[in-house]
Amino acid sequence: MQFREITRDEYHDFWGNHPLKTFLSAPEIGELRKSNGWDVYYVGVEDDKKLVAAAMLVSHKRHFGKYEFYSPRGVLVDYENETLLHYFLDEIKNFVKNHRGYIFRMDPYVIYKERDIDGNIVEGGVDHSKLVSYLLDFGFKKVAIADMEQVGWMFSLPLEGKTKEQILKEMKPNTRNTIRKTEKIGITVKELGYDELERFQNIMIETGARKNFSVRSVDYYKKMYEFFHEKGEVKYYVTELDLVQYQKKLEDDKQTALDKLSKLSDAKYNEGQKKNLENEIHSYEKRIQEAEEIRKEKNTDVITLSGSMFMIIQPEIIYLSSGNYEEFMKFNSQYLLQWMMIQYGIEHGFKKHNFYGIPANINEHPKDYGIYEFKRGFNGIVEELIGEFELPITWHYYLMKLIHKIKK
Repeated sequence: MQFREITRDEYHDFWGNHPLKTFLSAPEIGELRKSNGWDVYYVGVEDDKKLVAAAMLVSHKRHFGKYEFYSPRGVLVDYENETLLHYFLDEIKNFVKNHRGYIFRMDPYVIYKERDIDGNIVEGGVDHSKLVSYLLDFGFKKVAIADMEQVGWMFSLPLEGKTKEQILKEMKPNTRNTIRKTEKIGITVKELGYDELERFQNIMIETGARKNFSVRSVDYYKKMYEFFHEKGEVKYYVTELDLVQYQKKLEDDKQTALDKLSKLSDAKYNEGQKKNLENEIHSYEKRIQEAEEIRKEKNTDVITLSGSMFMIIQPEIIYLSSGNYEEFMKFNSQYLLQWMMIQYGIEHGFKKHNFYGIPANINEHPKDYGIYEFKRGFNGIVEELIGEFELPITWHYYLMKLIHKIKK
């Protein structure tokens, strides 16, 4: 076996065929990091003139002229092949040290323990406890969940071998009914072009302020578009509602209910049905009035409800970022967006629809439990990754930790 620096093209070809590939380990992410002041290296292991392992290493200068090294969702290797893994990590350690690195971090895209929809461990399922123990024995230290750079827990819906009808049938009734309602009232989905990304950014800013999370700059979203959109690997969507058409639909539904009510006699056995129709009519009138008020207040006939960013790279679609205007959350337009992308995934042969991050302690019902609950309604499984690990390279690692602790 031989360790060497490889070209971007060599890495891209290896990444493209590796079972652990994801957008974060794509060379385009290296280009994104480079635009933000990071250095990028590609390294690999060759055996019999064939690449058998590869990694993208990004580095950034910290204190004392020392560099932090990180392999996003790396390294790409057969983690069951201990001989290869040990050799690769040893060589990476030497490479980082020779490039004035004091730390090497990685967060492999590897499932830790297989779990079901409720987050319970599946008996006899996938278990990479041995790999975690190996990394710790090698010298890595496990990073606390709160300090991890990437998500450690996800929720995914397997799509392989399933039909749209089957997926819809397996959803929670409330989720399925909500999807149908969004379709019925006429919510539409619009894909945004490069020059429209501020619309998505505005939604994220409003959501971030409400939920107290930091929001990326519009420059980030534009760069992701530049790097991934040409190949159809990133898409930004907003949901919209034409209030004029919505009001017309409500008026038609109200008239239908009025017609039904007028045909009922005053017989006692019709009292229940009449009461239901009267409530229905009142509900239509209320929503018609609300729609009219929104039109006047916003001075527009078409309103934007929500937005989402999806990474679309085989074998999965990742629901990466999303936001809603709080005043329009009652329209539940995110349900329609998810259903649209799930159908896209089935039609284009994706193995899973990844709803991405959920809280780690779902069984304790944390404050963000609603995120998990929303995703759970579509059916699927909880996925726990093995987490983030950092390898001390020089004594500066401990000094940097102390500095960070003091600053914090």
